[in-house]
Amino acid sequence: MISIIIVSWNTAWFLENCLASILANPPTSSFEIWVVDNASTDESFRMVREKFPLVNLIENRENVGFARANNQAIQRCAGNYILLLNPDTLVKSGALQALVNFLDQHPEAGAVGARILNPDGSLQTASHPRPTLSRELWRLFHLDALFPYAEYPPTKWKTNRPQEVDVLIGACLLLRKEVLDQVGFLDEDHFMYSEEVDLCYRIQRAGWCLFWVPQSEVVHFGGQSTKQVPTEMFLSLYQGKIKYFRKHNGWSAAQIYKLILMIAALSRLILAPFVFFEHSSGRHKHLTLVDHYRRLVLALPKM
Repeated sequence: MISIIIVSWNTAWFLENCLASILANPPTSSFEIWVVDNASTDESFRMVREKFPLVNLIENRENVGFARANNQAIQRCAGNYILLLNPDTLVKSGALQALVNFLDQHPEAGAVGARILNPDGSLQTASHPRPTLSRELWRLFHLDALFPYAEYPPTKWKTNRPQEVDVLIGACLLLRKEVLDQVGFLDEDHFMYSEEVDLCYRIQRAGWCLFWVPQSEVVHFGGQSTKQVPTEMFLSLYQGKIKYFRKHNGWSAAQIYKLILMIAALSRLILAPFVFFEHSSGRHKHLTLVDHYRRLVLALPKM
């Protein structure tokens, strides 16, 4: 059995379409669906209860974050496979069964992820190498344009062959329940971001492999919850990375990473006046980003 877990916060319209896509394209094996609502104010809970009465519902009175909400459902799941699925996704035909089939046929695989598509059909980043200080430095200064190091080479993702990878994104992640029982559930110290990075690292460290499976296709609209509080989520993104480095690489590595972040943020603030020479269409976006980096500089010492 596959247990599908969807954590939702104020994404009623996307959640409804996500659930409809699952029921329109179900796996051939038995399955159950769990929706964990993180104190939404947009009638998400009532919509699920009225339109999808067979879905299991957990209603939180406060937003407990992505990791803790998923763990709430994992503890109650009956499936031997656990699928973490974002509410702003659409499951395409055969997508879920392709993931299940791969795990059935590859006992060394502890978790698999789908080919993630943007709404226009273009390829979305679904995986990346394990974060290191050098890779984060490379990424923050956009050096992958010169040579892919912080990301996998783009040509690699055009293939139709499954690829072994380091990190799978949490938008669509199928795990063996026995793996979660072995390595532990999602780390609830992460409210949002980097929890799947931490989990993937623990899975690999326990001797399991991770695979990207392009035969499974899922459309991901992306950021439908996080864009409601963009500044908080921007800070949470880097706080999650700092926690990851502190947990797995030690206090010194976390401090070095904070220094890298500070240098990257300050470099962007130094260049901020040039934003005013942009066309108005891009100016607002970059001014918002400048404000995010300003807040990051202020917040870093306490992270």
